[in-house]
Amino acid sequence: MNNNSWKNTVFLVSAIVISILVVLGAVVPKKFGDVAGKLFDFTTINFGWFYLLAVLILIIFLVGLAISKYGAIRLGGEKERPEFSFFTWIGMLFSAGFGAGLVFWGVAEPMSHFFTPPTHGTTPQTEEAARLAMGYSFFHWGVSQWSVFAIVGLVIGFLQFRRQKDGLVSTALEPVTGDKPAVKKTIDSLAVIATVMGIATSIGLGVLQMNGGLNVVFGMKNSVAVQMIIIIVIFIAYMLSSSTGLEKGIKYLSNLNLGLAIVLLLFVFFTGPTVFILESFTLGLGDYLTNFVQYSLRLQPYRGGTWVRDWTIFYWAWAIAWSPYVGAFVARVSRGRTIREYIIGVMIIPPLIACIWIATFGGTGLWNDLTNGTNIAGAVNADLTKALFETYEYLPFKTILSILSILLIFTFLVTSADSATYILASMTMFGSLNPPQYAKVVWGVLMSAIAAVLLYAGGLEALQTASLIAALPFTIILMLLMFAIGKLLAKEPLPIRKADLRRFRRLEEAANKAQETGKKEKKKNK
Repeated sequence: MNNNSWKNTVFLVSAIVISILVVLGAVVPKKFGDVAGKLFDFTTINFGWFYLLAVLILIIFLVGLAISKYGAIRLGGEKERPEFSFFTWIGMLFSAGFGAGLVFWGVAEPMSHFFTPPTHGTTPQTEEAARLAMGYSFFHWGVSQWSVFAIVGLVIGFLQFRRQKDGLVSTALEPVTGDKPAVKKTIDSLAVIATVMGIATSIGLGVLQMNGGLNVVFGMKNSVAVQMIIIIVIFIAYMLSSSTGLEKGIKYLSNLNLGLAIVLLLFVFFTGPTVFILESFTLGLGDYLTNFVQYSLRLQPYRGGTWVRDWTIFYWAWAIAWSPYVGAFVARVSRGRTIREYIIGVMIIPPLIACIWIATFGGTGLWNDLTNGTNIAGAVNADLTKALFETYEYLPFKTILSILSILLIFTFLVTSADSATYILASMTMFGSLNPPQYAKVVWGVLMSAIAAVLLYAGGLEALQTASLIAALPFTIILMLLMFAIGKLLAKEPLPIRKADLRRFRRLEEAANKAQETGKKEKKKNK
């Protein structure tokens, strides 16, 4: 290890904190799980309102920025153009952002809401419950999650490629917090810890679902032992991939992920209830847009209950927890794009893909329960990890679909973890775009270790708690990032638009023509 690493406070502090959590979770898993549960309740009860308000404010800010005069500014030089093709760019966004999570929740969430409706008074497993389930699922996977990723990526990308500075969160906040070393190191350490917890949640969810799929297809037991083996295999795969760099391993895997996801999506779309899927997508999108503000600010102070805390607040916290990683990665692959193109691309296209996915897979499950009298919702309520595979039971080639889905989850996890090792190594190596391999190895080991410990200590509940707690301090940082990018853009010269350039040239030609006419008139008068 390089001697400079021992002088790197961010690397040491964040690595030590994560290591302590790993040891505690391994040595006293029951107490670790109990404490996690209490912290979950404390955070959601007292700060749920803060998560909801923060995310809505971010959306309003980013939409305003996209349509403003600053939208034409590029994340790079004025003559710079995007580094990656549109398809590859979207593939990277989708894989790094939430691919594995969407495969997990794409059926599990709508079927869960169908079985236990989000609102009081709605009869479970009815048409009304199905409609509500689809609308809320669209909401949870829509622009709200991606606004969190977008703000982090925007500030980091602007500084890296426009101002040629490092991609650290602390550097992005300098316009607001200043450049005091102690403050910068604290911010970067919080960002690293939040990122590790967020990616550990995604790895844990994917591992649970892979175990559920292996149970359905090959009869393997749902057990901690099987989950640990899966984590080890994923660890080996993403460390091999990370050694090839961004241009090879991550790029190729991202394209494979998106291609495989499209194949599965099209197959289920055409072999499933196609018209029902199209209608539920259209209606769900309408309900999402109509109720967006109400869903965004929904709490239960008068009636009580935990639904909003268990779903909406968890999702927002999960997104916030790993926004340093996703934001930094999105920035890295978005070089050369304008701010307007970046915001529209990041906040519209991946959420639209997510809604189509949910309508196709979740809609197929809902249709079977409503039309054919199946009980997929009941099976999902008993075991969330089998949701996707239970739906395949009523489609042709169910075994092939299940195996392809297990492969898709695996490649999504490898891509996410691969990207995360790169970003974490960069964050703890002074923002380097080419961090040393040993740093990737350290964070690769710690990510897998904390995911394993959380699964061992409490499964899904422990994973949710980890994201929620890590996100709380970083939510404040997100709010400050809005002010930071505002200050940065206010000092930035605006690019000349083509329309303005054409207008200027016409005025110049008119002035030259008038000047020539004036000269001719003078000569004539003489």
